[in-house]
Amino acid sequence: MNVRSNEPFWLVQNGLLHNYPSLHQDIHCDVLIVGSGITGSLMAHACIKEGYQTALIDKREIANGSTSATTSMLQYELDTPLHKLIDQIGEAAAVASYKSCREAIYKIQEVVNEVKSCCGFELKKSLYFCAQSKDLKDLKKEYETRKQYGFDVQWLEEDQLKAQYGIVSQGAILSADGASIDAFKLAHDILYYNVQKGLQVFDKTESIKITYQKDKIFLKTQTGHAITTSKIIYCTGYETQHFLPEKIVKLKSTYACISEVQHTLSPALKDTLFWNTGKPYLYLRATDEGRILIGGEDEDFKNANKRDLLLDRKEYKLKKTFQEVMPHTVYHADFMWAGTFGETKDSLPYIGEHTKFPNSYFVLGFGGNGITFSAIGMTLIIDLINKQTNPLSHFFRFGR
Repeated sequence: MNVRSNEPFWLVQNGLLHNYPSLHQDIHCDVLIVGSGITGSLMAHACIKEGYQTALIDKREIANGSTSATTSMLQYELDTPLHKLIDQIGEAAAVASYKSCREAIYKIQEVVNEVKSCCGFELKKSLYFCAQSKDLKDLKKEYETRKQYGFDVQWLEEDQLKAQYGIVSQGAILSADGASIDAFKLAHDILYYNVQKGLQVFDKTESIKITYQKDKIFLKTQTGHAITTSKIIYCTGYETQHFLPEKIVKLKSTYACISEVQHTLSPALKDTLFWNTGKPYLYLRATDEGRILIGGEDEDFKNANKRDLLLDRKEYKLKKTFQEVMPHTVYHADFMWAGTFGETKDSLPYIGEHTKFPNSYFVLGFGGNGITFSAIGMTLIIDLINKQTNPLSHFFRFGR
């Protein structure tokens, strides 16, 4: 599947970071990771740290799938508000999911520091603002719910939003915990760091046949060589749906636009992530070099060609909505692209084992929290491999 279109800004900005070979010999390893995006790189980091002999393959070049198209907003807030998620899946699961995403932001910060990545990681606040007057009641309920469960939040009125951010909205929740990064750069930096510690990385290496035995897995690649491993960890995102026996995700197309560098952005705009209660919601943030990235205009995914034909129309709509929300902020578009993501019925990821795939694990971080879900997966999968209890495994399991 083509999971992105045009050349996403991150590919253009970063260029060719590191080169890796395709597989040209048979190899053995303890753990094989399939997928080289931010999820696969974080998982490889955890496996190497745990002492497993680890290899990673990707059918594309490194991090050239969804990771190259992400807007890289790190938030603990899920696509489903906390008060609605409690009604849907129960208090324990909902609150634990939100809190684990909050903790994941700081886990990513630790990894950034550990591998000495220059990925532009910045801690930021997160502003969830009202798109229409009919959303205000629900938004206030969400504020009270988060406050009840110990999240660091403030309520901002219409006049405060205008004064502090230049935003036209009737109210908003300001959360203390958020961050932004260049996920493409971070994925490369993590892999490069771990290659020095023994990680084997092969790009343009696609699995064409997998044979499961009692304690071994044999994987044949299109390069004509084989990999023998004890465990496989699939970090293949939305494309995983193609080989799962049940439907777990609904694919959506999303669109993103990034501005030219602007030297007059206010500190409040630079230091905050923004998203609203619209359906689909608008999201935006500043980059570390002073660009404004806006995204949204999601719709059901049909195919890549139809998705890409809408680029011009979606760019117009995104810029128009942005100017309605921030009428006094200048916006000159520079890059436009589209990507494919997925929604689950409860906004939660699927992380864990699947009965149809022996000795295999999945880290599938769907929705707007893919990167934080990936960081959660680092710990959760290692716990599962080591037969240790992790309460999140029940909430994120297949068949829930």
